[in-house]
This record gives sequence, C-alpha cells and structure tokens, in this order.
Amino acid sequence: MATPNSTPIDSCSAEEVAAKAMHKRYEGLVTVRTKAIKGKGVWYWAHLEPILLANPETGLPKAVKLKCSLCEAVFSASNPSRTASEHLKLGTCPNFSSTLRPITTVSPPLALPLSHNHRKRSTHTGAPSSSYHVNSLVMVDSRRELGYSSPPPVQNPAMSGGEKMLSHHQFMLSGGKEDLGALAMLEDSVKRLKSPKASPGPELSKEQIDSALELLSDWFYESCGSVSFTSLEHPKFQAFLNQVGLPPVSRREFSGARLDTKFDEAKIESEARIRDAMFFQVASDGWNSKNFGFSSGEENLVKFTVNLPNGTSVFQKAVFTGGSVPSKHAEEILLETISGICGNGEQRCVGIVADKYKAKALRNLEIQNHWMVNLSCQLQGLISLIKDFSKELPLFIIVTEKCLRLANFINIKSQVRHSFHKFQLQELDHVGLLRVPPSKCENMKNFVYVYAMLEDIMSNARVLQLVVIDESYKVICIEDPAGREVADMIQDVQFWNELEAVHSLVKLIREMAQEVEVERPLVGQCLPLWEELRSKVREWCVKFNIDEEPVEKIVEKRFRKNYHPAWSAAFILDPFYLMRDTSGKYLPPFKCLTHEQEKDVDELITRLVTREEAHIAFMELMKWRSDGLDPLYAQAVQVKQQDPVTGKMKIANPQSSRLVWETCLKDFKSLGKVAVRLIFLHATSCGFKCNWSFMRWVCVHGHSRVGLDRVQKMIFIAAHAKLERRDFSREEEKDAELFAMANGENDMLNEVFADAPSV
Repeated sequence: MATPNSTPIDSCSAEEVAAKAMHKRYEGLVTVRTKAIKGKGVWYWAHLEPILLANPETGLPKAVKLKCSLCEAVFSASNPSRTASEHLKLGTCPNFSSTLRPITTVSPPLALPLSHNHRKRSTHTGAPSSSYHVNSLVMVDSRRELGYSSPPPVQNPAMSGGEKMLSHHQFMLSGGKEDLGALAMLEDSVKRLKSPKASPGPELSKEQIDSALELLSDWFYESCGSVSFTSLEHPKFQAFLNQVGLPPVSRREFSGARLDTKFDEAKIESEARIRDAMFFQVASDGWNSKNFGFSSGEENLVKFTVNLPNGTSVFQKAVFTGGSVPSKHAEEILLETISGICGNGEQRCVGIVADKYKAKALRNLEIQNHWMVNLSCQLQGLISLIKDFSKELPLFIIVTEKCLRLANFINIKSQVRHSFHKFQLQELDHVGLLRVPPSKCENMKNFVYVYAMLEDIMSNARVLQLVVIDESYKVICIEDPAGREVADMIQDVQFWNELEAVHSLVKLIREMAQEVEVERPLVGQCLPLWEELRSKVREWCVKFNIDEEPVEKIVEKRFRKNYHPAWSAAFILDPFYLMRDTSGKYLPPFKCLTHEQEKDVDELITRLVTREEAHIAFMELMKWRSDGLDPLYAQAVQVKQQDPVTGKMKIANPQSSRLVWETCLKDFKSLGKVAVRLIFLHATSCGFKCNWSFMRWVCVHGHSRVGLDRVQKMIFIAAHAKLERRDFSREEEKDAELFAMANGENDMLNEVFADAPSV
C-alpha cells in the first residue's frame, strides 16, 4: 500500500509519462503529415494539422488534436482517417468542395449522396466560411502540392448558379498550365491574410539569435569561398533557419555591414598582436607556384604573414599580382609591406622569407638593411630539386621519353585502347586513359604532369602486360612497328626498374616537401634537413644501382642556391642542437660545419650587431663555443614528446630555445640579441591557403573595385581565423583525404570478403 508521502511523487511521475506519450504521438503525426505533403502519403493531411494542447497548470502536454486548416475546427487525433471521411468527404466542412477532392476519392457523379451525415466527434470551433473564391484557391494549392490530377468538375446540387460556374471553370485558366505557379502564390497570400500563423520553429531570445548568427557568419567567412553568397538565400537553407527559429539572412547583409564588422574586429586584433611583439619576420608566399600533383590556382595571389617570436603567425594582407612580377617590382612591394607594418621602426622586421627572388630582391633588401636576414623558402627549394633532376639527370630524361611514347600509343590507337580498357575492367574494376602531359607543357620545367603519367603506368603495369600478350595486339604488331617497340618496352625488365627508380626518387622528395609544408621548420633545422635528404638519396642510389656522383652534384648545386649563412648561425646558436661531449658539457655543434660555414657564422653575427658591439659579440661566441649551456637547461630544452596526431617525436616546448637566451644566458648581451632574433625565424613561407573555389570566384569578380575590396576582407577574416588555430590545410585537401580513406576502407572490406571462406 502506498504511503501518503509517495502519492504526489507517483502522481507527478504518471503525469510526466503521459506527457511524454502525448509528445511522441504528436511528433509521429507531424512526421506522417510532412511526408504526405511531399507526396508520400494520403491526401487529407493537406487539410488536417496536428496540434499539441498543454495543461495550463503544469505546462505539460495533455492532449493531441487535429485542426482543420480550412475551417479551424478541432477533432480528436485518435483516428485521422475517420475524421477525414466524416468531416471532409461527407461535406461537414463548409469550406471543402467535393469537386476538389483527389481523383482516387471522388465517387461517380451519380453515386454522390444528396444528404450528408453531420455527425461530429468534437465541437465545431471554426469561424463562418469566407467567400467561395478563397476556399477554391486553398484547395487548388493543396492538390497541386500533393501532385493530384484534376478530376472532372462535379457539381453539387446545393450550389448556386454562380458557384457552379466558378466550380466548373476554376482550372480553365486563360494562361493555361503556366498560370498554376502564379495561382499558388496568390493562394499563399490569401492564406496568410486569412489565418496568419506563427513560425513553426522554437522561440529564441534575441541574445540566442544574435549568437547563432555570429557563429553562422564566422563559419561562412572562414570557409573562404567554399560556400557562395547566393547559397545563403537558397530556399532549403532559409527553410532550415526557419525550422531552428532563426530569421532569414540575405547575401547583401553578409557581403556588406556584417563583413565590414568582422574584418574590423580581425584587423584590430591582428595589429594589436604585432604591436606587442618586439620584433618579427615577414613571410611572403605566392610568387611561385607550389603544387604536388595539381594546380593550386593561387599563382596570382601573394599572401603576407607576420611570424612572431612566440611561434604564432598573424595574417597581414593579400596582393593580386595578375601574373609573373619583375624582381624590382617585387622588391618595392616587399619594402612597402614592411613600412606599412613598422612605420619608422623598420628594425623591428628581422627579415623576410619568400618563395622567390632570393638572388635579387631579397638580396638587395638585405644589403640595404644590414639587420635583415632574408631567406628562400625550403619548400620551394625541394620542389625545384625535382625540376633539377628532370632536366639534368639522364635517367629522368630517358624514362620520360619512353613513357610518353607508351602512353600516347595506348591512348591514341583505338584497337589497343579498347583492349587496354577491357583488361583494366578485368583487373582494376575501372577504365580510363593514361594521363599524359599537355602538348604545350614543358616536361622538364613542370614535372607534375610527368609524375602523374609515371604513376598511371606503374599502377597499370599488370594491365599493360596482358594487353601486349593478347592475340589482337600481336596482329597490330605485324602491321605497326611502333606497336612492336611498345611491346618490347613493356616486356623489358630494365624499363620497369628505371621507371620505379625515377618514381621512387620523386616520391621521396615530394614526401619530404609535404612534411616541410606541414611542420614549417625553423631556420636552425635547415642543415639537418638537407643532411637527411642527402642520406636518403644515397640510399636510393644503392638500392637502384645508380651512379652517386651525378646525383650528388645536382643535390649540392640546389643546396648552394638555397643556402644562407643564417642556416649555420642558427644551428650553432639554437640550444636544441647542442651536443654532449666526453666531459659532460653541452656544446655547440661546430664540428658538423665545414670551414666555410664556420666563417659564415662569424661574418653574419658581425653584420647583425653594431660596429661597436662586433668585437664583444665575437668574444661571446668563443665563450659559447667553449662553455656551452648548463647540462640541466640543455636537457630541458631538448625534451621531446610524441605528437598525438602523427605519432612522431617533437620538441616539447619550441619556445624554450629562445627563452633560455633571454633568461639563463642573459650575460651574453650582444650574442644573445643576435640569437633570439635568429633562432625563431621560419624557413618556409607557406601559411594560409585559399580554396580553389574562392580563387575561381576571385577571377570572376576581382576586376571591380568593390568586388576586390570584399575579396580582400574575406581573405583576411579566413586567414586570421585559420592561423589562430594553426590550420594550414585547404578544405579540398581534407575532402580528398576523406574520400581516399573511404576508398581504402572499401578496398580493405573487399579484401576481407575475398579472403573469407565460402559457406
């Protein structure tokens, strides 16, 4: 038996259970009605609308009702089909005409009852009927939305003559079927005027709406062109906003006042962070094209980023160059950018890192401003090394020529192509041509297209072998000597070994370049990076039995073109690279430098300090060389931890190298100033990437002053947000990874099912 104390609790629990049941019933009816309106349900849901009644005392749902949208009458929701039959079919609803019922429910004219049973299961609460014109319009739209055809006009004997005429002519519009759209719009207007209804979405407070729109605008601008302005006014998107209780948004608002506000906020924050820094480096990216298998579309957009000593980067501006720029003009743009950031304090700019103009523009600015260290981008250096191999290594030239002959013969010769596709479908489950460089492309200058061709030939190796041993191909070889030559090539083991060697070397350098782009190494890492490259190239030579001498000459030539004395100086001054000797001291790695590189260290440090400090700085360098750093601090700087994303071991605290010089080594007054301004410098210029869709949008709209202004603001907002969260990727690249991952999962599943035993 229940105790007195438990009775209210049980009662409350029972009410909540009942309320949940009512709400579930309501949601089910709404779902059924929504599907029916879209043409996937019965006709009467166009006129019956589920409503949820609440208990005025508790606020909990207490009942679910059906309301007739034509006469506002309310009924029980227990049996919607019966309600439709009694209220609509039998003529109880004063605003429902039998002539406008769906054709599947209209009885033959002779079978129409002359009298109706007006039995109701609920009290009629509707207002008196409006004119017949309004009611017929309502029915026209409902039937049009549900996709029903018009039945032959059936006259109700109870109608007046005028009503019969209207009923007979309501679908015979003077403009024909083209009038139906306009008629539906007229009906919508009439319905809104007759019974204005509140938005079906939840009611949000002004603060919630403002916050939601702020987040929406952040997402839109940070997508930087992936979502077009026009998409904001797409009917489905506007319906979504209405569904979640948000007001509609317009492209005019997002391209006007809201864009200006977001830009001003980002600009103020960016300028404040630059002001707080004692010094910085300017990164300039976009003078040169960097692609790893596809065109980036950013050749005309040069982006300027400010690298701060604390390891963060701030976007400064984007410049549309319209194509290749002369070195002198590039120098003027760089100098103008630095002046715009620094004003009169130009010595705050420690240097520049750019993907082009090392020999002229960067060198001239360094000579004019002795405190500057201007570097060439390491990513561009690695890409240029691939071009060097393609132009200077005979193996690359031979393999490229052979692959071009092979690919063109397979693609152009129709009989061979059909055979190739047949075996492709058999072996790889897809068909396609072999990718070939464009006819106007200079293969030695742009090896991207050549690499794609090499990949295709290697992936179709088995298919090509089947093609040349097929009987149909043997017939072709009798008549065509080029066919015999291609067959000999495909069946030659040496050809495949050489192809694999070239592909392997390019892949090796590309992977290093992609890692550099992601990791964004500092200047002190340049010497170890190139030493790692040399080691991998030597291993490649041994593996494929390639003569090392010509290969090493090409690597050394590119190294010298990219090299800057700051590489050696930063390597010596960065505590991360200190080496423990036999006595337990942690000393700078001078023994890893050549004699010329040691001289570069002395000369650079002397250049970066004043004439009065030069002797002091040199003495401090000697002391640093002999004493090094306290072992405890050296070990603390060199602590590594595993990166949770890549699994690689990385420096736990990248800022510790600079902080050690500003605290523990503050006695090195002159050398310390050089060290903190050197070791934070970035060795790559790559940073924010625009989406390709946005670049296409720029090409279309960037010619007008207003359009260009909007483009600049959108780039700034997107770049500011991406650099803040250290996101240097492009949305299209992430999508490509996703699809590649999905394909990999499918391949894995196929392998599992293929290996599974049959039952």
